[in-house]
Amino acid sequence: MNSQRLATGIFANTHPVMSRGSAITIIAFVLFTIIAPAYANSIYAAAERFIATRLAWYYVILMSFFLLLAIYTAFSRFGRIRLGHDDAKPEYSFFSWFSMLFSAGIGIGILFWSIAEPIYHLQGNPFIAEGQAKTVAAAQVAMRISIFHWGLHGWALFAVTGMALAYFCYRKGLPLSIRSGLYPAFGNKIYGPIGHMADLLAVFGTVFGIATSLGLGAQQMNAGINYLFGVKINSTNQVFIIAVISVLAMLSSLNGLNNGLKKVSELNIRLTVLMLTFFIILGPTAYLLGAFVTNLGDYMTNAFNLGFWVDPDPKSQWQGWWTLFYWGWWISWAPFVGIFIARISKGRTVKEFILGVLIVPTLVATFWITVFGNSAMFIELFGSGGVIKAVNKDITTALFVTMKLMGLGKTVVTIGAIICTVMLVTYFVTSADSATLVICTLVSMGEPKSPPKLRIFWSLLIGAVAGVLLIAGGLKALQTASIVAALPYSIVLAVTTWGLYKAFREEPCNNGLPYSVTPDDMPLPPEYGQGYSRKPGKKATAECLPANQHF
Repeated sequence: MNSQRLATGIFANTHPVMSRGSAITIIAFVLFTIIAPAYANSIYAAAERFIATRLAWYYVILMSFFLLLAIYTAFSRFGRIRLGHDDAKPEYSFFSWFSMLFSAGIGIGILFWSIAEPIYHLQGNPFIAEGQAKTVAAAQVAMRISIFHWGLHGWALFAVTGMALAYFCYRKGLPLSIRSGLYPAFGNKIYGPIGHMADLLAVFGTVFGIATSLGLGAQQMNAGINYLFGVKINSTNQVFIIAVISVLAMLSSLNGLNNGLKKVSELNIRLTVLMLTFFIILGPTAYLLGAFVTNLGDYMTNAFNLGFWVDPDPKSQWQGWWTLFYWGWWISWAPFVGIFIARISKGRTVKEFILGVLIVPTLVATFWITVFGNSAMFIELFGSGGVIKAVNKDITTALFVTMKLMGLGKTVVTIGAIICTVMLVTYFVTSADSATLVICTLVSMGEPKSPPKLRIFWSLLIGAVAGVLLIAGGLKALQTASIVAALPYSIVLAVTTWGLYKAFREEPCNNGLPYSVTPDDMPLPPEYGQGYSRKPGKKATAECLPANQHF
């Protein structure tokens, strides 16, 4: 990137096509949705119907493919490859690493759905017989489906995406951006229109994916504030919440990864542990612990079949409303979560990376959904009931109504509601903060340290998109945006995966152990990029190169 090609102003030291092009396109979308909301909604709805009716099979097979691929890679010879030179060590402790990847990867969505989704499925789904709704058997199926949507399939997608980006950056010296995964396929053409398009798709997917979560989080925060202080639940208050939290996320991003995001992420995990303990001790303890064992075994037994299920009923909207929404959500989050996880995972082996991203978050998500979801199930099936009525009336109140119906007393419930609301804020901040850092990295062509003005701009723009989607159609608009944004980026994911395994197969070996050096007389394949030196028996010096050394 030569100096005469650098953007100026807010976008100083970034690529003009990436920074200005992405901003203009997203702002145009926001204006279009504000000016012609009815027409915009009709277009978004038509796109969603097309995907749900014609491409459900594609989303289903894609997610199952990534899971099988991740498991194979972890236990193949490629699992010994280190994301960095052979002597590289992880930069973060396991707790800090897990806290950041879980906070960024799962965000505030699980707080929104951990009670509401099981309760919806309890009332009916394609896997229970007619007349079986609201029974113990239906409850087990409801928990299975909910855990499936938050389990291995989604985390496998994040694992493969993050692994590819970390590999090409820390081992091959390419920029930490989506375009780098296309190098084996296109070579230096990734620094032109092909690479720009891949990164722009990643920016769009990130903005709309994170906007979906921020919109859901704002609705639930509004419900919590309503419970605590009587503030009305409406779109105006929700947009105001988004604005306030976006400013907090902006301040966190200005403090950097170690001083801002890392500390807030660790706070997230501590608050999560506190809240889960709150439910276990004060709720039906034995029932919840037994349910966790049952749910985990039931999920593991049925995950493969669920992963390949396509609804045979062309008139049914269930799969589009649930599974396709989740798969679109996971795919649209893959660019920013993948880049973020890659950024904090230097020095880990491929096997350590995959198993860490796959197993631990899935176990935590399963335990989380069990504790919250089965607490609501217990009230509905064996207690006084009322959760179904509350969810059907206003989905955002599910968590707070469940605590109230646990019969713990007003003071205890108020304390729990305060903790949950604070959790929503901190998860909101980490999601928006990590998305801002990743978008700035993308528009800066892989440069990890972006200008403060750029981080401020993108923090506010992400909030604006979330607010507009809420105004345009609430939850339905958010779900539609997630599904539609995922489709074009899924093609980039497929090509990146092919390029990763092409590079894996060309890894030199020494007594069966991959290493990152080659003899002096062995020419480096052109697809490995440039910017690193290799000597026999010495550590490679590959690092992510600044953007100006790749253009």
